[in-house]
Amino acid sequence: MSNTMVAATSAPPVLKVDCISRVYDDGAVNALKDVSLEIRRGEYVAIMGPSGSGKSTLLNMLGALDRPSSGEIYFEGEPLSKLADLDRFRSQKLGFVFQSFYLLPTLTAIENVQIPMFETARSARERVERARELLESVGMAHRLNHMPGKLSVGERQRVAVARSLANDPAILLADEPTGNLDSKSGSDVLALFDKLHRERGMTLVVITHSAEVARRAERIIAIRDGRIVDDPRGASGW
Repeated sequence: MSNTMVAATSAPPVLKVDCISRVYDDGAVNALKDVSLEIRRGEYVAIMGPSGSGKSTLLNMLGALDRPSSGEIYFEGEPLSKLADLDRFRSQKLGFVFQSFYLLPTLTAIENVQIPMFETARSARERVERARELLESVGMAHRLNHMPGKLSVGERQRVAVARSLANDPAILLADEPTGNLDSKSGSDVLALFDKLHRERGMTLVVITHSAEVARRAERIIAIRDGRIVDDPRGASGW
């Protein structure tokens, strides 16, 4: 067991999911069914399942992008349902990496990375310097002033990873982060995640259908038909 994992198992959960369900279309679709789990600070977790298993719905719940129909999610002991400003919470506490990048096409790489910082007290000069440092950390120092359309798909995802780190989030949430990438670019992005976890102690939650991607994590939670079917540290696993 790595030092990071030892620290994670002795720390209180940064995220706790308590018996959540999510129902859509007036009860016709039950995307999540009584899901419970805990994620500790410093963990690298993969949530793995086939298409339609509920894994992306679960990520939306963890990231406060959607609310459960029942149950509760706690961040550092505080229920998300009690937060008045979820936009501010997401901006300050969470980083997101999506399959489709979501970079603004009319902004350069360094401008895209600054977007989450506009709600902070950082000055314009501080934002630029922070963005520059983050792009350098993901190997994009040579592409600071390029528009997304001039970047490869792998480079776009690197910019998206840099942007997700802009406000020093407590957790990085990634939804199929290699889904649009070729094998080399996908491997490069996963190596970035490894580095973030190893060097910064970053808490990572990666949603994937790929066993290869999931194996990079220290803990794999399997989900199927809206239920967790395997979790090595669920219930009494700690």
